[in-house]
Amino acid sequence: MNIEKIVVITGGGSGIGRATARLLASRGARVVLGGRRESQLAAVVEEIKKAGGEAIYRPTDVTRRRDLQALAGLACEHYGRLDVLINNAGIGPISRFDALRVDDWDAMIDINIKGVLYGIAAALPIFQRQGSGHIVNVVSTAGLKILPTMGVYAATKNAVRTITEALRQEAGPDLRVTEISPGMIATGFVDSMTDETAKAAVQQRMGAIAIPPEAIARGIAFALEQPPEVDIGSIVIRPTAQD
Repeated sequence: MNIEKIVVITGGGSGIGRATARLLASRGARVVLGGRRESQLAAVVEEIKKAGGEAIYRPTDVTRRRDLQALAGLACEHYGRLDVLINNAGIGPISRFDALRVDDWDAMIDINIKGVLYGIAAALPIFQRQGSGHIVNVVSTAGLKILPTMGVYAATKNAVRTITEALRQEAGPDLRVTEISPGMIATGFVDSMTDETAKAAVQQRMGAIAIPPEAIARGIAFALEQPPEVDIGSIVIRPTAQD
């Protein structure tokens, strides 16, 4: 099914963001990518264009509210509107509490929670003017089953789960709101980890059971392709081997 929408994706240069951008563009969406690594964003846009799709990008740090405003503004300036915001950017430098990696806690709060709020703040005025829009927040199964080392990370994801549900209830008939909870996905999730013990454990687990990010992209596409009166509230996508 064609998804002829204008879609902004944060964290669009790799992993779930990249897979989602490529899939949606292949189905007719015009995608606007944001992320911190310009070379990755440019590479994804080039891939999409070579495949016959449409995409643009803007370097974006989701901890800066003005960057999200500029990214949403770019969609409107270039394509005339914004239909979907996918809040995908996130990090997971997990560790035990007694490791006292407080800087990592701060970074997760700034990116995983405040970054989502800044995205919502950038998109809502546009959606209200248009009388339509769709916000998709990428959460995590880490918030559904709490495990050691995951305390702060899971807390940030559950905060976004709460934000998503409250926004859904406030949204009215013209705004759709969806949360996607990925399980163990083969991405660069470990890249942000500073605790080597936790990093090694996650790498081993990912090597054993992780599924490709395209699985999440298909879930997001499913939510987007529904008719305007249908809101997919929550999707959990995990490996069959995940506990």
